[in-house]
Amino acid sequence: MEIKLIKNRSDIGAGTRGSDMGIDALEIAAINADDDFFHRHVHEDVQTHNETIYQKNTNSFAKRIEHVVQQCERVCSVVSENLQQAYFPIVLSGDHSSALGVISGIKKAYPDKKLGVVWIDAHADLHSPYTSPSGNIHGMPLAAAMQLDNLPCAVNDVSLETVDSWNALKNIGIPQSKFASEHLVFFGLRDFEAAEEHLINQFGILHYKVEQIRAAGLTHCVQEAIDRLQDTDIIFVSFDVDSLDCDQISYGTGTPVKSGFQPEEVSAILELVLATRKVVCLEVAEINPLLDNKGNKMAETAFGILSQIEKRII
Repeated sequence: MEIKLIKNRSDIGAGTRGSDMGIDALEIAAINADDDFFHRHVHEDVQTHNETIYQKNTNSFAKRIEHVVQQCERVCSVVSENLQQAYFPIVLSGDHSSALGVISGIKKAYPDKKLGVVWIDAHADLHSPYTSPSGNIHGMPLAAAMQLDNLPCAVNDVSLETVDSWNALKNIGIPQSKFASEHLVFFGLRDFEAAEEHLINQFGILHYKVEQIRAAGLTHCVQEAIDRLQDTDIIFVSFDVDSLDCDQISYGTGTPVKSGFQPEEVSAILELVLATRKVVCLEVAEINPLLDNKGNKMAETAFGILSQIEKRII
């Protein structure tokens, strides 16, 4: 398949500015590695709403949600169109809220196919406006994709305006849940709240902590995940760089968490999942060069992983 790079420089779903510059940081990493990756592949830029960060926030439990809806609609359209044109989209995103747009675009392109989701991330991203402690929507894309309000764990009094935007977010692409809970697998999960744990336990969502993978064996765990996704037709893989070990790599991401993956572990997970030939789209998100305490180390590491797995796609 021919790769198409989708450059989505949106960071309005995060709590910290700077992930909109993550794509530029990746390109600099490629230049410094003397790799023409960004010239080998065609690309498309997604228009952003980053200027809205300066507007007064009226949805404290889902910050800038009305603009995140618009951004995810744009991402949905671009991803869907490129899949229909037989491209393999590699979506390079700022913050992780846009993953809802990617998932919606995949389902819009393939409405009759069962979708599996592999989420490589330190966080569960299963909050809703009713449960979120921060109101940052990059912690909500999976809940939106599965249409999970999680009202039994609600702690926030959400306005009708926010409810309307949240319902719009949940129904982007097609007006239904985009995938089943049994078709979601987490790798690297280690920082989540009680409301998210409630959903993980309620639905028996398969999840692997870093130490669990190292104890049981990476190949064994990934094969177990692949077996869980056996009856899916297609797979989406989302790689949030905060799944990496911030002490060993860098703090160049919005929500770093200690004791994460080494780069070769993420590469191995990606290669094994790509080997199923079911993967139709890959996303990389949350590189924030403004927070990098080691120059451009996070982007360099992420680009090294991208370069490593490129041959598994084409």
